[in-house]
Amino acid sequence: MHSTEWKEILVFVAGATPQIITETIYALARRQPPVYADSVYIITTSMGKTVIQETLGEKGILRALEEEYGLPAIELTEDTFVLVKDPQGSELADIKDGAHNEALADLITSLIRELSKDPTARLHCSLAGGRKTMSFYMGTALQLFGRPWDKLYHVLVTPEFESNPGFFYKPKKDRVLTHTTPDGNVSRLNTKDAEICLADLPYIRLRDKLSLQGRSFAELVAEGQREIDMATGQPELKLNLLERILSVGGQIIEMVPIQLMFYTIFLRQKVSHCKHPDRPYCLGCTDCYAVLADLSTRPALEDMAQDYAKIYGHNTLRAEELLAKWPHGIGMEIIRQNLSKINRTLKEQIRDQMLIAQCAVSTVRKYGGSRYGVRAEKTKITIE
Repeated sequence: MHSTEWKEILVFVAGATPQIITETIYALARRQPPVYADSVYIITTSMGKTVIQETLGEKGILRALEEEYGLPAIELTEDTFVLVKDPQGSELADIKDGAHNEALADLITSLIRELSKDPTARLHCSLAGGRKTMSFYMGTALQLFGRPWDKLYHVLVTPEFESNPGFFYKPKKDRVLTHTTPDGNVSRLNTKDAEICLADLPYIRLRDKLSLQGRSFAELVAEGQREIDMATGQPELKLNLLERILSVGGQIIEMVPIQLMFYTIFLRQKVSHCKHPDRPYCLGCTDCYAVLADLSTRPALEDMAQDYAKIYGHNTLRAEELLAKWPHGIGMEIIRQNLSKINRTLKEQIRDQMLIAQCAVSTVRKYGGSRYGVRAEKTKITIE
């Protein structure tokens, strides 16, 4: 490892243009502070591998760059090349159809996921080479698994030099290259006029924001989208009993004390009686939903009475009145009536049908009977 604290890992997607590899290595070495590669990975096809080996390796261009600028040697070994393979395990010479693209996506995602597991490594990912789909998959993989210190680059070269087969980096001593224009004219180029710029691309980091378990690229994207949809579509449910304030997605809902008391039961089911506390999200789970028979007992009423007293400013007399009125617990029919009133109140005050679906008291048939609860995510619920 160099003097920096990181193990610097360069990751390229490349096709038949190996120039982007030397141009990126050159640009990183010219930065302040400079970045020198500890290891390099090149994602490519079997045809791309042959071109890169012949051009950068056998013709000595990579070694010439290292010697001219005093860079640490990079060996193009078999481990350097990460080749795209078809479902049967055969190396692909080109990306031609949907199955090939799927294999490419899975390969890039898997590599970035694995390399990012090392907390001492910093990834420098270049998306300038290869087909456009390769660049897209590289950027998306870094969005899913990149850390704050991982980098995404696009190398920009003066247009006349960008497509010139003889230009690989800007040499210290000026050289003359020929350039053929689209209309067939041939001109001379001086390498001193070339500019290589490494654009540092910002990207949205979703790592540690999403719980991703999928293996393939498609599974990860679908899983990530589902969690994002849930996070953005789920309302914040905030209940302040003392102030008698119920806020649904920032909208204040007016509810009479007895309804507020019953509604609190179902919010507490999500927050305090979750059957799967190890799961970060509910994702439609209804295992915490309650049967009315359990809510109609004396112990359940005693719990409700504490909330009822708080609604009335910690007035214990209110709690005693409630317990005296129903000494054996509140009947199930009374609970049902209040549930209907709660849902009617919510529908009258909330216009957004999605919000209503998440915060209304819903019913599911489970274990041979009806169970009641709210669909809102447990992490979105606050009871004060």
